[in-house]
Amino acid sequence: MNGWTDELTRARLHVVTGKGGTGKTTVAAALALALATGGRRVLLVEVENRQGIAQLFDRAPLPYAEERIASAPGGGEVRALAVDPEAALLEYLDMFYNLGFAGRTLRRMGAIEFATTLAPGLRDVLLTGKVKECVRRAGKTGRHEYDAVVLDAPPTGRVVRFLDVTRAMADLAKVGPIKGQSEGVVNLLHSGDTAVHLVALLEEMPVRETLDAVAELDAADLRPGAVFVNRVRPPRLPARSIAAAAEGRVDEARLLAGLEAAGLDVAEDVLHGLVDQAVEHAARVRMEHQAKELLAEADLPSVELPELTDGVDVAALYELAEVLVGRGVR
Repeated sequence: MNGWTDELTRARLHVVTGKGGTGKTTVAAALALALATGGRRVLLVEVENRQGIAQLFDRAPLPYAEERIASAPGGGEVRALAVDPEAALLEYLDMFYNLGFAGRTLRRMGAIEFATTLAPGLRDVLLTGKVKECVRRAGKTGRHEYDAVVLDAPPTGRVVRFLDVTRAMADLAKVGPIKGQSEGVVNLLHSGDTAVHLVALLEEMPVRETLDAVAELDAADLRPGAVFVNRVRPPRLPARSIAAAAEGRVDEARLLAGLEAAGLDVAEDVLHGLVDQAVEHAARVRMEHQAKELLAEADLPSVELPELTDGVDVAALYELAEVLVGRGVR
C-alpha cells in the first residue's frame, strides 16, 4: 500500500520508531517539518535524553521547555521538547499536590530514582504523560495549541513496552491522580489520534524487525501507521539486466562497445572493475527488491525517502520534508 492516507492525516500524535541505525530521528524531524508546512504548528518531542534533535538542527542542547527550532514553508513552525523524567515528575507532583518549594528537596533526594524503583513503569508514564498533555493542550479559544505532535520514540525493540506500560500502571494505581494520568495516556495511545510509524531500510534485519514490531503493536492494540523506507537508492541498471548481472553474467564485450561508443577508452583492468561494480550493484538491487516484497507483508502505507549522499544537515531535513509533502504527508 503506497502513500499517505486520510486516516493518517487525521492523527494528531505521530510516534516514530525504528531499528537503531535506520535514521528514525532524522525521519521524525523531517516529518515534523512536513506536517508544519502550510502554516501549521508542530511539536517535535524526544524522550531518550540523547539530544538528537538539537544535533540535527545544529543547536545547543534543548532544555525542558518547548522552543521554536525551525520555520516551515507557508508560515508553519516546529517547536521541540526534550522531556526530562525528573523534571516531568516534579511538574506532575506540583500539578496534583501543589508542592511548591518542596520540589527542590525532592530533587536533592533523588526523587526520580526513588519513585521509579517503587514503580518501574512510572518513568515511561511520566514521559508519555507529558506527550499526552502537549497533544491535548488547548488555548483560550479552545483550539489545540499544536496541530500535530511528533514523538521520536525508543527503537522498535522497546517501543511497545514504552507505549503500553501505561496500561500496567493503570492497573497498579487503582485510585488518585496517577490512575487518571495513566488512563488519559492509555486513551490517547490506543485511539485513532495516534499512529505509530516505523522506519526501515531495505535490508533483511531492519525489515524483519519492522514486521515483528507491527505484530507486537497489533497484539497490544496500538495502531501501526506508515512504514518510512529510508535511504532508498535508485537502480543504475535496466530492470531487464538485473537478474543476469546479479548472477555474474555481464557481457564485457557489449560493455566495452558501449564505452567506446561514448568516446571512452578504458584499460582492461578498469573494464574488469566496472564489471565487478555492476555485479555488486545488481546483487544489491535484487536484495532490496526482495526486502521490499517482504516489507509489503505488513500491508501498511509506505513512504520512500531517498538516500542523502552528502549527509544529513538542516538543509537535508527540508529536502526530505519536501519529499514527504510530495508523497501526500499533511
